[in-house]
Amino acid sequence: MSANGMPIQSPKRIELLQGTLDMLILRTLLFGPAHGHQIAKHIQRTSDDVLQIEHGSLYPALHRLEQRGWLSAKWESAGKDLKREFKFYRLTPAGRKQLTAEESKWKQMADAIARVMWPARES
Repeated sequence: MSANGMPIQSPKRIELLQGTLDMLILRTLLFGPAHGHQIAKHIQRTSDDVLQIEHGSLYPALHRLEQRGWLSAKWESAGKDLKREFKFYRLTPAGRKQLTAEESKWKQMADAIARVMWPARES
């Protein structure tokens, strides 16, 4: 297991850069409230199983985002299972603003890396 909780046994899986998990959580919650397991499964599913978020990195990230005011959380029963409660996380207005900023930084970084990896040939 890597330092950020991502398993490294499969060559298909990759480690997340610091801060990327936060952005992925914020982006996932843009679609609506979800509990931790739903968030992890959504990231795994939409990344074609490349990104598998371990509980040891997910829940500290959720707590950190909640402390920063980017998420709110509330214990609620889930669907038909009224005897069981889950902590549902919701994106706050500050979280939406942060997501926009993070997406912008991500695009700048991806563009910069692409320029280094595949420089334009001079004619």
